[in-house]
Amino acid sequence: MTTDAELLERSSHDPGAFRELYERYAERIHAFHRSRTRDPDAALDLTAETFAQAWENRRSFADQREGSCGPWLFGIARNLLLRSVRDGRLAREASRRLHLTVRDAQVAPGPEWIDGLDESIEVALAEALDGLPRAQYLAVTGRVLRDESYDGIARELDCSPGAARIRVSRGLAALRTALTPERNS
Repeated sequence: MTTDAELLERSSHDPGAFRELYERYAERIHAFHRSRTRDPDAALDLTAETFAQAWENRRSFADQREGSCGPWLFGIARNLLLRSVRDGRLAREASRRLHLTVRDAQVAPGPEWIDGLDESIEVALAEALDGLPRAQYLAVTGRVLRDESYDGIARELDCSPGAARIRVSRGLAALRTALTPERNS
């Protein structure tokens, strides 16, 4: 099976590849937005904008999840939701960028859209941890969750303490990348 990252790379010369990526994630992204907004039209607008931003930023995607674009797409969706609430905009940005004339959404973004979003962060963290290579996962969970020494982690991973430090560092960097909101202007 073709990985998400491969589809994203192929999409620069094969738009059908992006469609395949869309088909893999559209229902889950839409369900995320619908659960937050509780409005079908707003959820559709936000889902469309999530994929519009993914299309526009596809060249900047850095594969941190062994080929999975899921955390990246949900990061875009989360940031879009937060920005929509903050700015009170839904379709205007996408319409302007795509040069379309579309009536404004009938629903106003409200703070209830982001109530409990911290639960989503916990899910994102669990997914990001699960996406780490095994050695990094063991190193990060050993050091951060169990407060093990680098010597102890090195023994567990059958490597040097220096290599254990590098695995923790790389694992934390990968988590930071997966969980840091994109800066879209």
